[in-house]
Amino acid sequence: MIRVGIVGATGYTGVELLRMLSTHPNAKVSVVTSRAEAGRQVSDLFPSLRGVCDLVFSDVNPDELAANCDVVFYATPHATAMHHAEALLARGVKVIDLSADFRIRDQATWEKWYGVEHASAHLIPQAVYGLPERNRAKITSADLIACPGCYPTSVQLGFAPLLEAGVINAASLIADCKSGVSGAGRKAAVGSLLCESADSIHAYAVSGHRHLPEIKQGLGDFAGTEVGITFVPHLTPMIRGIQATLYATLTAECDLQALFEARYKDEIFVDVMPAGSSPATRTVRGSNVCRLAVHRPQGGDTVVILAVEDNLIKGAAGQAIQCMNIRFGFNEAEGLSLVGLMP
Repeated sequence: MIRVGIVGATGYTGVELLRMLSTHPNAKVSVVTSRAEAGRQVSDLFPSLRGVCDLVFSDVNPDELAANCDVVFYATPHATAMHHAEALLARGVKVIDLSADFRIRDQATWEKWYGVEHASAHLIPQAVYGLPERNRAKITSADLIACPGCYPTSVQLGFAPLLEAGVINAASLIADCKSGVSGAGRKAAVGSLLCESADSIHAYAVSGHRHLPEIKQGLGDFAGTEVGITFVPHLTPMIRGIQATLYATLTAECDLQALFEARYKDEIFVDVMPAGSSPATRTVRGSNVCRLAVHRPQGGDTVVILAVEDNLIKGAAGQAIQCMNIRFGFNEAEGLSLVGLMP
């Protein structure tokens, strides 16, 4: 039984970590932190966890985390984990960061997009990008795991088979993505208010979203070369879920359905749907599954990939637990055998 700490456990991804880890047969949460809620019972803030979690939130204390945890999840905004990771790693504690602090390999690029100086740039080279469908072997021995963002997960899994096979023009990709409001986090913000987000959909960060350099880096790894991509995110009036509609131009003939099925046949959390399908976000709500469908409209040279995921699960907390399972040699599905909620 491994001991788990969660820093920033009051956010949406933090409570999802608590919910899923409560059923994990080989992991037990021992420390949960929150500066704002220190001293408060977890179940007081999250009544859904009554009878499941009897812990009390504490302030962040690296010594307490190191003494009581084998692995620590950082479910925090960017620029938090980078201040703590070194001290934990030095004491043998594994760090799984759900923020963006260690996802981007180039320090200057990270600092440009996140607007602060990186406090632990020397750790970036040892961080393993936590996309199991690409880096499973590296994750098995990683001490510092940088979990992918929600948009980058769906975009990379959708484009990966085509880029690896070299059958599309990697210089002109398009990712048209829609996300539920929970993607903005659990905070008071005008844009997240019901009256502002309901009955409406709008694009944002069209000139450049912080996930763009991560997406380009990941797709470049699959392609073996630099890629060009236009990424436009949209906010939709739903609580959770991501729909990514991806476009590329074919440069070689191939059986697209067979290509996708072969690439993901051994991936338990990627579901390639039958030809002609159109996956819906509600089919993956509450699950760790990314569901894909591939199309070639009118038999032309454009390929369209549809990808749906729960942004809080496969796009965040579930994928982090998947990485933990791989790192500690557990069955990859432990704590994650969750069927999507219907309706």
